[in-house]
Parts: sequence; structure tokens; C-alpha cells
Amino acid sequence: MPPAYEVWSARLPWSAEGVQDWGTDGDLAGPLARVLAAVPGGPEIVVAHSMSAAVLLDLVDRESRRGGDALARFGIRGLVLVSPFYRRTAEEFDWDTISHYLNDFHLIMEEGLRVHSGDRLPVSLRAAMGERVRDRVGPYGWLRFFELYLRTPQLQTGRITVPCLVLGGEKDFAAPPGESVVLAAALPDARALVLPGCGHFPMIEEAERFASETVTFVNSLGTGAPQRGPVPDTALEHRR
Repeated sequence: MPPAYEVWSARLPWSAEGVQDWGTDGDLAGPLARVLAAVPGGPEIVVAHSMSAAVLLDLVDRESRRGGDALARFGIRGLVLVSPFYRRTAEEFDWDTISHYLNDFHLIMEEGLRVHSGDRLPVSLRAAMGERVRDRVGPYGWLRFFELYLRTPQLQTGRITVPCLVLGGEKDFAAPPGESVVLAAALPDARALVLPGCGHFPMIEEAERFASETVTFVNSLGTGAPQRGPVPDTALEHRR
């Protein structure tokens, strides 16, 4: 990102460096809401990847159903949703869907390890580490993920009126790129972009293209650099 923009990175419970047994807490929106509220001056643009995108959409939807507006409350002017999980109708979920995401869940973890490490890890070691990460997430963590996924057809996407950029990877086997396209079509002001040649982690596999598209989107909103404030002692990492 250009130096004019202040960048914060959230350390959420379900992230790689997060806490163990986070899945036993049914309220995933709470930690995200606290992180968003802690950003000095408001986050303005939120970039959320994979499950975090699902938690963000769920947070916005729940508050909207209660008569609130989470986007306005946190000062969010735009969203970048990366490799989101989304299905338009409940009928699109079947037993094969459950079997795939339950029995092959470790493959998503392996993919993350592969992208981060390149070819430095032997395939056998990467597979073992993927299973270990899966076991660390545990059944409760998996259930929290799949519950969010199952609720996506009920999201009131028409109420998410801020501009959105929905980014997917052409070869994403976890969150197929078609879901990014369908989600963008369901949002009032959104554009879908599928990056060729990459999978579930386009921000790593196509870092330059990802950054360029994100900067273009941010600049299109006409937002100036956010006012810098004191760094809070929260689950936020101040990038610069």
C-alpha cells in the first residue's frame, strides 16, 4: 500500500497465531467487532480473507437485523472480500458438501503451508503439518466455520451498500471462484475479480496484482489517508 495509507492487521482467535479452542466460543463476531472498534479513526476499508470474510458479513448482517448499521458504526466505507465462502441458496448444500469440507479440511491447511513455504517443505511433512493444524482447529472450530458457511444464503446482502471488491483465485478448491462472482452479484455495489493461476491465498500467490487491485479500489473511493492516532494495546498489529 502507498505510504499515505495506515495499515492495521488483526490478530483474531481463528488466525494462525490465534488461541487454541477458540471454536468453543459461539460468538466469533464479538472479537472482530472489538478489533474494528479499536482502530484509531475507524478502519474505513476492511480487507477480510476466507473465514474472516464470513465472520465480517455475519457481523454486519446480525447488526442489521437488530436495526443497527455496523458499517456506519465502525466507519467502514468499503470492503475487500478475499476468497469468500458464499452460496446463494440453501439447496446448494448437500451431504457431499459436508463430506468434502469435513474430510478434506486438512487440505486447506496444507495449501496455506504450501503457499507460505514454497517448495521448502517436503510433501510428507507438509501433509503432517496440515493435519496438525486441522487438529488444532478441532471439531468445534470446524463447526463454527461450517455454520457460517451454511448461513450465507440467509445473508441480507442488499443491505451491504458500501462499495465492495470481491477477489477470488482461479484455482481455489476451498472457496471456488464462482462463489466470489455470485457474492459480488448479490451485493448492491460490488465488482468480482478472479485472479488467474492462484488458489485460496491470492494475496500471497499474486501479491503484486492483489496489492495493485486493492490500491485501485481504495483510491476509487476517494478516501484520504486516515488520521493517525495512538497505537492501542489490542489484538491489532500496526503495520505502519
